[in-house]
Amino acid sequence: MLALKRRARKINRMLGELYPYAVAELDFTNAFELLVATVLSAQTTDIRVNAVTPALFARYPDAKALAEADETELQELIRPTGFFRAKAASIKALSTRLVDEYDGEVPDKLEELVTLPGVGRKTANVVLGNAFGIPGITVDTHFGRLSRRFGWTTAKDPVKVEEDVAELFEPKDWTPLSNRVVFHGRRVCHAKNPACGACAVAALCPSYGEGETDPEKAKKLLKYELAPGREELHARMMAAETRAQLRAAGYGLEA
Repeated sequence: MLALKRRARKINRMLGELYPYAVAELDFTNAFELLVATVLSAQTTDIRVNAVTPALFARYPDAKALAEADETELQELIRPTGFFRAKAASIKALSTRLVDEYDGEVPDKLEELVTLPGVGRKTANVVLGNAFGIPGITVDTHFGRLSRRFGWTTAKDPVKVEEDVAELFEPKDWTPLSNRVVFHGRRVCHAKNPACGACAVAALCPSYGEGETDPEKAKKLLKYELAPGREELHARMMAAETRAQLRAAGYGLEA
């Protein structure tokens, strides 16, 4: 267990050096916006959600406004995210609950968040960690996959993955770890054909060899700012430019 913990923490440190800019990839200015955006992100990409939320929050800036929204209008605003009828019902219902039970504010306790419509542990931990600074491990499909590849867990159940990984790290590391691992999963350690030969933590990974090991071929598999030809974007991200600044400069942030 001690060796596993040391290796896990070294991987986290190395991912921190690789992605010092790793934060939640959903745009938000407050806990309510992040909560709604995370619910909308189910079965779609953060990029697509980020394209929808500016108009959504301009029209419905808080829980009270969203609770009173016309559902047909709301559906049209979020249609590009998919499953828009169910999502509209969820975010309208959770907004109503926030107004009725929390004076329109988002609670900062996991046990309260998970009672809201459309909110599970993953969404709750995203909000707690990134909006409130309360440590939480976000087990999405990327985090679960990489945790198994790294040997941190063998579990498929997200709650068990969360429990197993929590034993390896200090609580203060849970949120940044979650963001770094998700970044790595989206950019390097893909579900199919991971770019093993271009992976910064390959020497520490017991699953090395599941994907392409030739360095040149592996580089072609990298995505987002690590993709070939996007060196300038990567440099600006390393220099701590925000997504808003990068978009304003004309950079596309898609894969």
